[in-house]
Amino acid sequence: MQSFANKVAIVTGGGTGMGRALTLALSKAGAEVAICDVSESNMKETQSLAESAGGARVTTCVCDVSSEAQMNAFQAQVASHHGDTVHLLFNNAGIGGGGGFVAGPRDDWERTFGVCWFGVYFGCRAFVPMMMGADEAHIINTSSVNGFWASIGPNTPHTAYAAAKFAVKGFSEALITDLRINAPHIHVSVVMPGHIGTSIAINSRKVLGHSDALEMSEDEVRELRERLMHQQGDAAAHVMNLSDDQLREMVHQQGLQFRDQAPTTAEQAADIILQGVKDNQWRILVGEDAHQLDARVRANPWDVYEHDFRALTSITEAN
Repeated sequence: MQSFANKVAIVTGGGTGMGRALTLALSKAGAEVAICDVSESNMKETQSLAESAGGARVTTCVCDVSSEAQMNAFQAQVASHHGDTVHLLFNNAGIGGGGGFVAGPRDDWERTFGVCWFGVYFGCRAFVPMMMGADEAHIINTSSVNGFWASIGPNTPHTAYAAAKFAVKGFSEALITDLRINAPHIHVSVVMPGHIGTSIAINSRKVLGHSDALEMSEDEVRELRERLMHQQGDAAAHVMNLSDDQLREMVHQQGLQFRDQAPTTAEQAADIILQGVKDNQWRILVGEDAHQLDARVRANPWDVYEHDFRALTSITEAN
């Protein structure tokens, strides 16, 4: 697919981050874009930015991608506003959190897994039938470097997000043969970003039903302190000596730093992804850190979960 002009594109999680950057780039390239997100205000801002740039039409739908009913409602709206044919499906929506399986909150775990995995599955179930009638089509599923390395370090459980991203990667790879046999005009790519400058760390708290970092309750701060003291080993004494407000500020600053100090911007990530679609790459690594980590994991898969592996890589967080 060398041109996106006059194509219809679906972007989940289009309110912020990579979803917004993809929407703006596609709209500028002449594609009609239908976006969904849980935040109507964020989507309206994306829509306004596209209109200001003179791009093609962008429509919005409030939708929780972990709900099949809501995804089907989104599909019905797309059919009503854009017609019966879809050419591009970007299953991009995702959240972080739900790290601990053994000791973490089950609700957070299942919410994270639901958005990051079932959002992709329900997206394909809803929109692949609309792609069957297109002359050419492409599915783009966002996994992560945590789709081939299930860790963000030896002292931090990361099971929900990593399990979901591994599922996305495996599903996407399996679709290559499935589509080649049953719908050869539809191609698929799995996107594995490294650290991208998005607000995922900030927005995930809201989606998981937690307070903003600076407004965490005493109970939330106490649970955070206990979790950090358990995970950080030698750094536990430092955490113990922080006041509640200092802990709140620490979490707030971590979210800002993740967004503002990333080696790859959301706009750069979108450009890499869209070029990967044009080049029909089934596997799209985003960011030099993703390439480096991929090489390290492939070179020595036996030691990737040992304590000293993290010291050998620049990866600090997942997408």
